[in-house]
Amino acid sequence: MDRIDLFRIFARVVETASFTRAADTLKMPRSTVSTAIQELESRVGTRLLARTTRSVSVTPNGAAFYDHCVRLVTDVEEVEALFRRDEIGPQGLLRVNLPGRIGRLIVAPALPAFLERYPAVDIELGMTDRVVNLIEDGIDCVLRVGPLQDSGLIGRKIGDLALINVASPAYVRRYGAPVHPADLRAHHVVCYASPASSRVEDWEWMDGGEVHTMPVSGRVTVNSAEASIACCLAGLGLIQIPAYDVRHHLAAGELVEIMPEWRAAPLPMSILYPHRKHLSRRLQVFMEWVVPLLSEFLQ
Repeated sequence: MDRIDLFRIFARVVETASFTRAADTLKMPRSTVSTAIQELESRVGTRLLARTTRSVSVTPNGAAFYDHCVRLVTDVEEVEALFRRDEIGPQGLLRVNLPGRIGRLIVAPALPAFLERYPAVDIELGMTDRVVNLIEDGIDCVLRVGPLQDSGLIGRKIGDLALINVASPAYVRRYGAPVHPADLRAHHVVCYASPASSRVEDWEWMDGGEVHTMPVSGRVTVNSAEASIACCLAGLGLIQIPAYDVRHHLAAGELVEIMPEWRAAPLPMSILYPHRKHLSRRLQVFMEWVVPLLSEFLQ
């Protein structure tokens, strides 16, 4: 097997901490991955991975070797594409993961334009509201909404996503519209429980540059934006939601904004990707395309 292919396989095993996951993301048999690692260790004359029946971990020598592998593989890919860029442009498979509604409402409808512009790039588009592991899942980049955790990934902030308070006209006709967060005690709220923690989120608003929160209760609790909007449309209660999520419902008169002076703090939106010395050309052009697209839906 070519040495660069061996380096690619080794890097993926390190990143996924699994022969099986590495094989799945590389679309090759697990036996091929195992044989490649054995061949590579034989060539370099040292143990690169520590294997047990349940896990795979990188040895100190393997960790140092991994850094060199990543640089070499990236450099080789750049050199190979150097003289083909003007002819065919970026190429290869790009794995992207997006929050469900952003993927469905914003990115997927615009994706044909990107694929037409870059005919040699294929997209594997994941849409989920759960937090994914870029390294273990072999994902090139992910869009995150909200404060970022210290994950060792590289983050590029796109902007801030506006949050608004909305209700259905039927709800307002029946119960009236609150004018201040204190009025919420006399109203129904469609409660949102985080899928990660199952904790019902407080109602939030800004006042004088400070964030205020208040526990809320309601007869209906949901764990997705999709369900939250559906219940709000049905007149079951008030919700806080990103403005882009309901702009068509607002334009159609199916929802109305309430308490516009008491909005929650906007949420940062960022693209994250694994730390690399060089980004692949296909990831570069995707970010150049998607950042302006998403920026249109911010504040």
